[in-house]
Amino acid sequence: MGNYSLKTNKGYDFYEVASGLQKSIRRGDETYAGFFALEMFPRYYNYVWKRLLTISAEDCAGAITQEVIALYDAFMIINKGKSSDKLGGRIFISKAVLLLCEVKHNRDSDLLSNYIHDKKVGLTDKVLQDYMKAIEGIDLEIPEYVYDVHTLKGKRMGKTKQDFFKDEQKALKNVQLTLFDIDL
Repeated sequence: MGNYSLKTNKGYDFYEVASGLQKSIRRGDETYAGFFALEMFPRYYNYVWKRLLTISAEDCAGAITQEVIALYDAFMIINKGKSSDKLGGRIFISKAVLLLCEVKHNRDSDLLSNYIHDKKVGLTDKVLQDYMKAIEGIDLEIPEYVYDVHTLKGKRMGKTKQDFFKDEQKALKNVQLTLFDIDL
């Protein structure tokens, strides 16, 4: 194996800069995150976008991934037909970095993914504890809300579509009121 290593624009180790990008965003450090992202631009722009999309799923709460995709799409429109040495639109990378730094951060999806895949132990979150029990062969009790008009047991219990609609609407988290919630 040769002495070859990837370098960024100013000669930094590519892998250190890539790691720094994610860790800076995770900490909400806009200065370093912006520096690291643009240090890889334009040579590694595809990698920057892939990393930003991954960060949006691994480290950020909410549906921020769609925002990053929209910025990526805009970047691609601006650069359609351009060679990599003529790329513009770094403003879209900067905007994505700022959004990812500013949103609420939450690593639950990454923890859950790795936990399920690697069967990690020692996590304290109740949801992850429940997954741990299921993975380790300890049976979980099926929650009562599973039994509705769509299951045989629910049908045998006399559950109706009306029960289903009422119960499921009541169970929503972060609900936006609809016409069905208003007593006319």
